[in-house]
Amino acid sequence: MDPVNSMAPMHSLTSSTSLSLYVLLVCLVAAERLAELITARRHTAWSLARGGREYGRGHYPAMVALHTALLAGCLVEPWAAGRPFVPLLGWAALAVVVAAQGLRWWCIATLGPRWNTRVLVVPGLPLVDRGPYRLLRHPNYVAVVAEGAALPLVHSAWATALGFTVLNLALLRVRIGCEEAALTDGGRLRAPASVPSAGAPS
Repeated sequence: MDPVNSMAPMHSLTSSTSLSLYVLLVCLVAAERLAELITARRHTAWSLARGGREYGRGHYPAMVALHTALLAGCLVEPWAAGRPFVPLLGWAALAVVVAAQGLRWWCIATLGPRWNTRVLVVPGLPLVDRGPYRLLRHPNYVAVVAEGAALPLVHSAWATALGFTVLNLALLRVRIGCEEAALTDGGRLRAPASVPSAGAPS
């Protein structure tokens, strides 16, 4: 028996298993995005009932499209381009993804009903300066940038990681400018909601 050929099925099975587990991970992230959207819709009703004003509607569809494309790229690139699971890179990237999720939900818990995927300013509310906002002005964006680079790299999808990162940085310039303008217009300086992710910019 040829020892090289005899190892091929095992290698194929390992590759297939890692890809299946990665698809499961991406699906879990997509489910988390859905949970964000449901939460944001509830928070939107809360804000509007208190006189909240929305800013930046124009860039919101582009943000949704970009985050959706991130998840699609994560599913397609490893399969279409044969990207392998590289343990050292993959496990490190997975740790970053988990940390980013933790930071994002820390932001959501801290802002409570003021967290949203959209830019909404409710008049008269005080500055949020606790939790991650005590350390960073836009902590949720840190989570988005980190996760957007790390999630594709779990299975070596470097093209998706690079493409999302470049486009996301350009979009964040618009988003942060919109938020700062909204806060100035509201006559306050407050820690607003930031963008999260696929389908759920927050």
